[in-house]
Amino acid sequence: MGDIETFQEEHPSLESYWRSIILFGRNVASYKFALAQSLLDLSKEGKTEVTYGELAVPYSRHLCEHVEKAPKQATSQSSRFITACSNYNDGSISYDQLINTTVQLGFNNVIDAFHIVNNGALPVQFYEKVPNQKKIILTDDVFKLDEITYSDNLMHEAEARWNLVESAWSMGISRNLLDVAYDEESRLFFTNDSFRRKNITSARDALNGYQKGKCFYCFDDITVDTGDDKLCDVDHFFPYTLQPLMPDINLNGVWNLVLACPSCNRGEDGKFAKVPAIKYLSRLSKRNEFLINSHHPLRETLMSQTGDTAQKRHDFLQEMDKRAISLLIHRWDTAAIGEEVF
Repeated sequence: MGDIETFQEEHPSLESYWRSIILFGRNVASYKFALAQSLLDLSKEGKTEVTYGELAVPYSRHLCEHVEKAPKQATSQSSRFITACSNYNDGSISYDQLINTTVQLGFNNVIDAFHIVNNGALPVQFYEKVPNQKKIILTDDVFKLDEITYSDNLMHEAEARWNLVESAWSMGISRNLLDVAYDEESRLFFTNDSFRRKNITSARDALNGYQKGKCFYCFDDITVDTGDDKLCDVDHFFPYTLQPLMPDINLNGVWNLVLACPSCNRGEDGKFAKVPAIKYLSRLSKRNEFLINSHHPLRETLMSQTGDTAQKRHDFLQEMDKRAISLLIHRWDTAAIGEEVF
């Protein structure tokens, strides 16, 4: 439960395959995230045939923006391409030199590796590489991504994952050892680097992909766009009102945070300070296992909060449910609006 096959097969939509690349693919460098964001950019332009020179424009832009705030963008000690991005940022090379270097060095591995997840090629391809030419052909599938409800979520999710990974690299630790905390007021994930707090990314953006863009409870479409009237809520699965009664448990932990539509969280028949029905407990467990098995930067945080084995994590949630219902008495349930996707 909670592995890549389950994530894809339970709802084999285009979004699921796209998200599996972002959420479950290998992270030895940030090029995958830059390519993903570039493909989303280019899909809005409607152009099918894209040369490496054309691809280099959004690709280098996304990387230069990240290099500016986090110079280390790979697990390797050095990268001529990342150095070029840094040199462009400080004015050492021209824009034309940056683009030429991107075409020469920036796509050496990422073009071939983008669709590889869990050591196998996905059945869906968002572009095709043209043999012996520095060119790709965007497939219909990448354009269809722009047609899904709240398609802008995909860009936010890629950015959030990128921010989490580079935070671990910048601190000189494995991405799986990043200890992430949550700030209730700002709805941000943060970490402490030498006792200095560093905001990493929006909790909404980081968690949305693992819920496939759906409300945790009713499966209605949700958005993480802060300018949208239907912006989802970050909800405490076990209500935060329990915190004074459970000082030994961090209810602000990643394990207890889900994204919910405003109706489920605080609507007329919303959850508020009730304990979710038992069926939602297994859903929470599955969502957490998706995060852990994807080797997400939140993996270590989740395991330290709930247990280092699947059985311990299962037992932890079961015990939490017993404690919560004994204190709050009432359970809450709601009807599904959308198709069950996890």
